[in-house]
Amino acid sequence: MTTKDFQTRGLLRIFLSYFKPHRRLFALDMTCAFLIAVVDLAFPLVSRTALYTWLPEKQFRVFFIVMAAVVAAYVVRSGLYFVVAYWGHTFGIRVEADIRRDLYHHMQELGFDFYDKNRTGQLMSRLTSDLFEVTELAHHGPEDLFISLVTIVGALVVMFCIRWELALVLLVMLPVLLLAALRRRKQMSAASRAAKQKTGVINAAIESGLSGVRTTKAFANEDAQQERFDEANEVFKTAKRGFHKEMGFFTAVMEFFTNILPVAVIAVGGWLIMQERMDYVDLITFSLYVTSFVSPIRKLANFAEMFSNGFAGLNRFAELMRTEPTIQDAPDAVELTDVRGAVDVSHVSFTYSGETEVLHDVSLSVPAGETVALVGPSGGGKSTLCQLLPRFYDVDEGSIRVDGLDEILAEVKAQGRNLNQLTTLANMGRIQILRSDELIDGYADLCQKLLRISREVQ
Repeated sequence: MTTKDFQTRGLLRIFLSYFKPHRRLFALDMTCAFLIAVVDLAFPLVSRTALYTWLPEKQFRVFFIVMAAVVAAYVVRSGLYFVVAYWGHTFGIRVEADIRRDLYHHMQELGFDFYDKNRTGQLMSRLTSDLFEVTELAHHGPEDLFISLVTIVGALVVMFCIRWELALVLLVMLPVLLLAALRRRKQMSAASRAAKQKTGVINAAIESGLSGVRTTKAFANEDAQQERFDEANEVFKTAKRGFHKEMGFFTAVMEFFTNILPVAVIAVGGWLIMQERMDYVDLITFSLYVTSFVSPIRKLANFAEMFSNGFAGLNRFAELMRTEPTIQDAPDAVELTDVRGAVDVSHVSFTYSGETEVLHDVSLSVPAGETVALVGPSGGGKSTLCQLLPRFYDVDEGSIRVDGLDEILAEVKAQGRNLNQLTTLANMGRIQILRSDELIDGYADLCQKLLRISREVQ
């Protein structure tokens, strides 16, 4: 899908589009899930028939044959569960891999201004932990939802056929349960999104601290770095605590309703037995169906949590995919070939987003094969000028020409994202940058390089 597709489509449509390449595997998963639900629904009916017919009429042969068939059905059910567990997860992993591929490819298309605003750790969080939640939703979400709906609807139909009064009790309580679950899910979803955002913050802090550990030690800045990490860690801890608080409320509500259902059935069933309108066999059958009824309700509760986490991750994925690259190819862009390396910078002005102007009306001409050193104070625009050559950024005003080609930034610099072209552009003019303000890892080596360059100039 293109960036425009992501901008115009809803999250659910985007999510389901990744199912299409693996629809056969998805169909296999759903078929096995359906058969598992059928086996679970059939057992209480078989038990009721056995208690009503086969045992009272001493049809022991039929009874044991059916029990053997039930055992065989549960053996098949175990095999079906293996398919669901293995191939279902395989389906989820494939969906995750496709999403990660598209996201990584899109991130490669984004300009340097995007990476100026987003830390590496935050982007890594979107490529890893966020997509893991999406995988869980892709695998377990449709499967749990499908099994739950089939089981609940099937159990209600059978229970209405057996004793409508008891079935009505469950039918009345079910909407109350679902309404309470939906209301709590809304709060839990908001808390989940906040927690995921803070996960990116802590990942960024870790990435920054570990990648710059040598610089930190060189300047004895460990305490300041630790303080920044502790602040990010505290923010993350607070966000996760808020999410688990909402999840705790949600779980408590679900536990109450799922545990009250058997109590309500036993209470109403006991009253019907006292009125001689029901016998113990039907009550036992109903109790078995209540067990089958409660299990999918718990799955729906887990699905609500999974949906919140998964769609929070999916939303962050779609947010990135909807980001337009600031560097756009011109319709008539051509590839620069047979490069000699003459560079002409004409009246170029440039400003980083939200910052003061770095370059103002700069003009520079570097003949092919000539060596030029850019020397200046910190913030003078040395690195910025060189980053404009391969089109890491677009100029605000003016133009940059290569080998006399006008509007190189609009026509040819689109090739700057290609590694080979980057290499070509980097070699143009053999520009050497001296940054006297920069002390990075291996600053002793930097001093040696500066000394060597000064000797060459002399």
